[in-house]
Amino acid sequence: MSNRPALFPTRRSLLATLAALTAASALGKSARADELPDASAALTRIMPQSPPDVSFTTPHGRMLTPASYPGHVLVLNFWATWCGPCVDELPSLAQAAPGWARRGILVLPVSIDLQGAAAVAPFYRSHGITTLPILLNEDGSDVRALDAPGIPATLIIDAAGQLVGHLVGAANWNTRATFDYLAGLGAAPSTGILPASAARL
Repeated sequence: MSNRPALFPTRRSLLATLAALTAASALGKSARADELPDASAALTRIMPQSPPDVSFTTPHGRMLTPASYPGHVLVLNFWATWCGPCVDELPSLAQAAPGWARRGILVLPVSIDLQGAAAVAPFYRSHGITTLPILLNEDGSDVRALDAPGIPATLIIDAAGQLVGHLVGAANWNTRATFDYLAGLGAAPSTGILPASAARL
């Protein structure tokens, strides 16, 4: 990675947060979206800067980067089917995605599952997720490049292609405050484009 300071806090500083996020799992329960923190309040907002050098593929092997979506605000979420907090927050992203897309805000969930689409596709089916694309980074190189202490890890990229926010940990993304924040990042309204179709650019 470049000489830029790491985006995310150290592992030590996240111990309490990660413990809280996994508490429900330890009790044999999953957190509902409304039990998670509002993403707009939980994320760290930063001065615009060049985004990290990350890339991901479609199930058909097409290589994509954040630059593949010019003019859109991106919610770039790194997750896995085996990650309890990821599973807790993904429904809120799926619920928000269609309405956001009409405003030029795209949700890009990048799975780091080793099995790639063979793991993600049945997970989507079993959870009734139809509004999100399948995007893959099977070797986990993107998370290592971010120096993130864990997943879910989310980057916010504005319509000019600049990194303006980040978050480690599960959050509720389907909130008015989060939409208002993202809508203020410069995206133009889209005409009928949904995240799943955008992923096939």
